[in-house]
Amino acid sequence: MAECAGLLLAAGAGRRFGKPKALVELAGEPLLRRALRVLADGGCAPIRVVVGAQAEDVRALLPSPELAVESPDWATGMGASLRAGLRALPEADAVVVHLVDLPGVDARIVARLRELAAPGVVARAAYDGVPGHPVLLGRRWWREVADSASGDRGARDWLRGRADLRLVECADLGGGEDVDTPADLAR
Repeated sequence: MAECAGLLLAAGAGRRFGKPKALVELAGEPLLRRALRVLADGGCAPIRVVVGAQAEDVRALLPSPELAVESPDWATGMGASLRAGLRALPEADAVVVHLVDLPGVDARIVARLRELAAPGVVARAAYDGVPGHPVLLGRRWWREVADSASGDRGARDWLRGRADLRLVECADLGGGEDVDTPADLAR
């Protein structure tokens, strides 16, 4: 089976939420730890976590400091975090890119994507046909994705219109809604 890393983007300030979403708790568990568990239980290794806003507080939640990747320009948007994370990944055939603010994504969704891991793959979870997260990127594409990532769009523009993109239906396993405000978390 192909080696598949996990990359968790957790650098944002969570302005609409009022604090970094990595530090927000759901059922007594920080979203950061939940997302790490989801990647690990879904079969991703090694895992790296991109930190930025309140980096020391976020690092304190990590089981090991070696997991952290600093994104010095995190405030410019998700693109900066994605670039930093992809450039810091160790060798692997592919990576599952996950966002810290997706509590409806569980390990079964990650595992479903991970099954497709290969150096040339491009795949993403879909929920009732709507493209979402996580995203699976084969190693062949890491540099290209990193070079094109900008602002808050991450890899969205790079993924748009790709004939080789595989949508992997996951609505039967969970939901891909993000948490932007405390009211979103209550859902």
